[in-house]
Amino acid sequence: MRKSIVEPLVEALRTVLPPVGAVSLHEPCFTGNEWNYVKECLDTGWVSSVGKFVDRFEEELASFTGANCAIAVVNGTAALHVCLLLAGVLPGDEVLIPSLTFIATANAVSYCGAVPHFVDSNERTLGLDPVKLEQYLAEIVDLQAGSCYNRKTGRRIRAVVPMHTFGHPVDLDALVDVCERFCVELVEDAAESIGSYYKGKHTGNHGRLAALSFNGNKTITTGGGGAVITNDEELGRLAKHLTTTAKVPHPWKFNHDMVGFNYRLPNLNAALGCAQLEQLPRFLAAKRQLFETYHGVLRGFEGVRLMSEPEFTRSNYWLQAIILDECIADQRDIILERTNARGIMTRPCWTLMQNQPMFTECPRMETPVAQSLERRLINIPSSAILTDVAR
Repeated sequence: MRKSIVEPLVEALRTVLPPVGAVSLHEPCFTGNEWNYVKECLDTGWVSSVGKFVDRFEEELASFTGANCAIAVVNGTAALHVCLLLAGVLPGDEVLIPSLTFIATANAVSYCGAVPHFVDSNERTLGLDPVKLEQYLAEIVDLQAGSCYNRKTGRRIRAVVPMHTFGHPVDLDALVDVCERFCVELVEDAAESIGSYYKGKHTGNHGRLAALSFNGNKTITTGGGGAVITNDEELGRLAKHLTTTAKVPHPWKFNHDMVGFNYRLPNLNAALGCAQLEQLPRFLAAKRQLFETYHGVLRGFEGVRLMSEPEFTRSNYWLQAIILDECIADQRDIILERTNARGIMTRPCWTLMQNQPMFTECPRMETPVAQSLERRLINIPSSAILTDVAR
């Protein structure tokens, strides 16, 4: 009979965390200029979607990520929706996304009237597996006049959307090659990966468009918020126009030249984001230190692996994750119960998209790795404030 690792694991986690009180999975850290910048918005009355902090946040975000343009929007899902529209995704198209992802990835595809097409993940990166994807597409698609078609459904496959799970970049070079071979657009769901790099280049710069998120539980937060980033300046201008109700600039007339969206980020939120960006290097250092501390106390646990950054990447370690071997996967739920009962917030991975009731009829490849990870993965407390670096 296998020995239970539950109690030793709980005790090991507790040595890293505060000895008393509840510990959240991830909480924001407001120790910089947040109060000053938000107060300036209130004092001046610039609280809506126009103001100096919106412009500043976009400029500094572009500078940090290395992108030519950053367009701040109300949340990461809105950002991804706009990215897909600008990538040419039309109603009836298919978009390849990992089954192991947050629901927003699939929802954004659905907002376009398109169909999510689910693919498997890679054990090492937790993200979309480009090797399996290439083999799969070679079996099911036809290339016609520079477009990719699913011969089983007859629908065009327009784009592929990798999601950098918990901040760990996927194998982007291999994925770019797949996209070029099969004539599909690469749109990065970089919602979780601000501060993550693949071979020295920030995530979000490997396709024409990418989406970031600044939700309250992200590495930096604007409360709610997101951004489109792109190196195509024309797409950047169009993204800003589309997210500002497609209003034609004029001192007083309300003319609009396309169906647009009221997606712009308010100045209040951008003020928070500017203050958070100032502290981002410190947050990243704190999260890396937290990973090292966890690694030190967990390395002796047989059958437990702490997720580490894949080769050729530098992860932001947004959410720390432990992965159980298959032989002890049946202890996952007990670990979740015991940790939460002890005030240590943990959670399982997301339910696979292919098992969500609204997506069960969507096309998909076989997903053995995603299904296995779903059974074995546990997120553990990951806040930057859990280390001395961010306090």
